[in-house]
Amino acid sequence: MRIMERQHLIFDADDTLWENNIYFEEAFDRFCEHLAHSSLNPDQVREKLDAIEIENNKIHGYGAVNFARNLRQCYATHCEREVAESDLQHVAGLAHKILESPMELIAGVAETIQELAKRQELTMFTKGEPAEQAAKIERSGLRPYFDHCEIVKEKHRDAYLRLAEARNFRHHATWMIGNSPKSDINPALAAGLNAIHIPHDRTWTLEREEIVNGGGRLLTLSSVRHLLEHF
Repeated sequence: MRIMERQHLIFDADDTLWENNIYFEEAFDRFCEHLAHSSLNPDQVREKLDAIEIENNKIHGYGAVNFARNLRQCYATHCEREVAESDLQHVAGLAHKILESPMELIAGVAETIQELAKRQELTMFTKGEPAEQAAKIERSGLRPYFDHCEIVKEKHRDAYLRLAEARNFRHHATWMIGNSPKSDINPALAAGLNAIHIPHDRTWTLEREEIVNGGGRLLTLSSVRHLLEHF
């Protein structure tokens, strides 16, 4: 059933509106090739890198530039040969190339956002390095359809509560739409908002967790296109 009352729709950006993690995965694959570890397979290298990212993200946040720092640290820690500055520059360059990746909107996003903007109030709510995220928002061509765009360091319960208060959102008429259980769905539900999970098969490992029922309503859709059936 379509909801007739005007709604506040909050959209995640990376891997909800456009592709993002695929470029980080490509960089990671090249990193494993260069590391060429004798005993650690790519999954095990990923675990080592995850541990580094969990700690560093608390300090430096997210984005390609910070990913470069994490790759350098992982290489220096687990390289089985003398670490040369040229090696560190090479692995950092793998991350920096992400900044040159094409802007690829996910299928159905452009037409869906254009139509929803005629009916609802749209907000883009994304986390990451401000300059990197702002550049992606501009390149996406979607900015004119959003009433408000905001970039934060982390998307947790309090961040959603602050956004809702600042924008005067009615909680029962507010929906967070995203692919990440950790940053999009669970904290929004914990804040008493509604949420729509649109899974992405390449969601970053550190954004995956079990969805926990909160105070709001939860929908799961297979495609952003299906939003038009509800809103």
